Amino acid sequence: MTKRRKRVLTAIGVVAVIGLVGFLVVQYAIARNGPAVLDTVDRLTAGARDTQMLEKHVFGAAPAQKLAVYGPIEPDSSRPVLIFSHGGSWRAGDPDDYGFVARTFVPEGFVVVLAGYRLNPEVEFPAMLEDTASVVAWTRQNIHRHGGDPDAIFIAGHSAGAYNAVMTALDSQWLAREGLQTEVLAGVIGLAGPYDFYPFDSDSTRASFSGAPDPGTTTQPVAFVRGDAPPMLLMTGEKDTTVKPRNSRVLARQLEAAGGRADLRLFSEMDHYDILVRTASPWSDRQIIDEVRDFALPIASSRQSGREASVPVQGKTR
Repeated sequence: MTKRRKRVLTAIGVVAVIGLVGFLVVQYAIARNGPAVLDTVDRLTAGARDTQMLEKHVFGAAPAQKLAVYGPIEPDSSRPVLIFSHGGSWRAGDPDDYGFVARTFVPEGFVVVLAGYRLNPEVEFPAMLEDTASVVAWTRQNIHRHGGDPDAIFIAGHSAGAYNAVMTALDSQWLAREGLQTEVLAGVIGLAGPYDFYPFDSDSTRASFSGAPDPGTTTQPVAFVRGDAPPMLLMTGEKDTTVKPRNSRVLARQLEAAGGRADLRLFSEMDHYDILVRTASPWSDRQIIDEVRDFALPIASSRQSGREASVPVQGKTR
């Protein structure tokens, strides 16, 4: 073997070791606080993508009761709105760590609202739903100031956040307490969400839901299925062992049986966290991003067209 070949092989080995160490460091950091790491890596590898924070708002006394609005640097108007509720087993998570979600979906045509909610052990069910409904109400009232269309609000979430989104859309009492009907939601997007998880079999579900009266019927989204629910896009990974894919399958099947719309998307090679990681650079997956965009934008356009058609056309005057 020539000296040059040895040097090349040595260099390749060094690069491989550095890459492996870097990968392991990132994996460790993600295990400690995944969203914060994703947010940092996304920002470093892809930049701002013409996205900026437009407003921060506190909607309650608890530190977690906060939201942040993101939109394009060059403002426009009548964009559909994507409210995103973070995961974390209802006991962890901070919307400040999810800027990558905004930087991914603002360029797709949305105004994005990153929403917080009170967490266990300070609170239990239904605090997360009360706070999610409060965010929807604030968004409905204020988002026009940032170019968002209050008649095209979509609510999304990952894991526990997907539960918050879906349950707020199905059980009408939470929005009703804010003086709203569930029709204010143009659609719902759930990523790897738990929708049918009673009896409770994990520490996090027992801690957050066991104190509810008759929890099998009051806490489960599948117990509130109805045909007039907002349209739903339910996405999950087939390799998800944290929140099993059956949750999305069962909810989609029951919604369709009731006459509602449920678009089910299963990704054979993804697990519970992959489906979120794939919304951040450099791991971005157009599959996930396109599914959200192609689900929401036609609904938003249809709502806008219906609104315009409902305005009487004035006859010409002489």
